[in-house]
Amino acid sequence: MERLLVTGGAGFIGSHFVKRIIRAEDVATVTVLDALTYAGRVENLGTAFLSPKLTFVPGNILDAELVDDLMAEHSAVVHFAAESHVDRSFFAAAAFLATNVHGTYTILDAAMRHGVQKFVHVSTDEVYGPLPEGTATEEAPLRPSVPYAASKAASDLVALSYWQTFDVPVCVTRSSNNYGPYQHPEKIIPLFLTCLQRGEPVTLHGRGEHVRNWLHVEDNCAGIEAVLRRGTPGEIYNLGGGTDLTSRELTGYLLRLCGATEEAITYIPDRAANDIRYSIDWTKASAQLGYRPDRDVEDGLAETAEWYCRNPDLWAPLMRNPQAARLPRIVPAAACAFPVVPAGW
Repeated sequence: MERLLVTGGAGFIGSHFVKRIIRAEDVATVTVLDALTYAGRVENLGTAFLSPKLTFVPGNILDAELVDDLMAEHSAVVHFAAESHVDRSFFAAAAFLATNVHGTYTILDAAMRHGVQKFVHVSTDEVYGPLPEGTATEEAPLRPSVPYAASKAASDLVALSYWQTFDVPVCVTRSSNNYGPYQHPEKIIPLFLTCLQRGEPVTLHGRGEHVRNWLHVEDNCAGIEAVLRRGTPGEIYNLGGGTDLTSRELTGYLLRLCGATEEAITYIPDRAANDIRYSIDWTKASAQLGYRPDRDVEDGLAETAEWYCRNPDLWAPLMRNPQAARLPRIVPAAACAFPVVPAGW
């Protein structure tokens, strides 16, 4: 029935979602549009390529002509495509603004012209900014601290404006920190796992007291599917409900999984604008959509650690290949070298 376009579907969360949704009997076709920058790999889609439903299109969401051609053939969109790593946004803000804001506009504008039936815009809890105490509902003000979060907050507003102005049936999801197999090793969990498995140290910012909510990627994808199917246009849905951990507590789990001791930790000065705590209220998604995350963090981290232990062929090239960190062409060449270092969050 549904002809679904998934932008950024070769990325971490996007590929998990594609592998999930392609099994649905009422989904007739799934087209993945992905620019295959450093964090998007066709290998992430794995067994999805066995399905005759899947079409893969290499391309950038900034390519308005390509986007328009694809949109004409689809009835719904799930929009994952984004630059997403906080530390990278410090030296490549132009790429984040171009992809996350203008790219989102390009997708929305094509969706408006072709009358799509549903548009799910995937965002992040980081748009709410730091919450030393309390919890952000969907009505909380947006107070992003870093260029990445600011670009996502701006894209959220653009998406919602297309509902208000043009009746594009947009829903926005904002999830907490995701983890699981196939995540790029620039992120803290795969970075620490791959370092510890090689007997190398890991670094923590400050005193390791920054708090994040950790949500298994499969739970997030279940929530996104619920929004796609039952979400009300114009509404925002927080998708949390994982486990709150300080960076020190998270590292303790990873040390135990890898048989390492606290001697493997090096503490370094905190980075700029490192928000002390995020917290979102997911009552709305639970009450309205039946969203229920069910992955235990200990089991989820153990499963993730085992995956990285068994699949070095998939992540090792990303640690050493200088082309693995390339940025979109709009970024000056001098800004494209990204050292893979233990960067925290």
